[in-house]
Amino acid sequence: MKIQDKSVVTMHYTLTTDEGDTIDSSVGGEPLSYLQGVGMLIPGLEAQLEGKEIGFKELIKVDAKEAYGERNEEAMHTLPKSGFKPEKDEELIIGMEVQLDSEQGPVLAFVTEIKEEEVVLDLNHPLAGMNLSFDVEIIAVRAAEKEELEHGHAH
Repeated sequence: MKIQDKSVVTMHYTLTTDEGDTIDSSVGGEPLSYLQGVGMLIPGLEAQLEGKEIGFKELIKVDAKEAYGERNEEAMHTLPKSGFKPEKDEELIIGMEVQLDSEQGPVLAFVTEIKEEEVVLDLNHPLAGMNLSFDVEIIAVRAAEKEELEHGHAH
């Protein structure tokens, strides 16, 4: 069976950056299973897997715009330091992930700078602006079951 919308795909993968840094890998662990066509993977990877079959093994390159998008400098925000109350007396540090409340619900941000009275936050995804490479091996493809389609994910 070929990978198509509403098929469950099981694969091993290793995700690396253009610099060769490994970000994530399923090799040596449990493979990833996902439902094709519902946005569980980044768009560029999902599109390139369409039509592939069991046994497909290749390095797939995905441009930043088809991965986590380009960096958006408007996603940088400066907020008053007084608004941050870290849990358990935890100190704010650069690189720390914080959760903010927005009109659309919770949003994750990363502390990029700590000033005397302000904190600079980056709401971009950590991999935004990066071209990515996925070394993939498709190990199973099957039609999704009714329950999987109803829930929108593979079981």
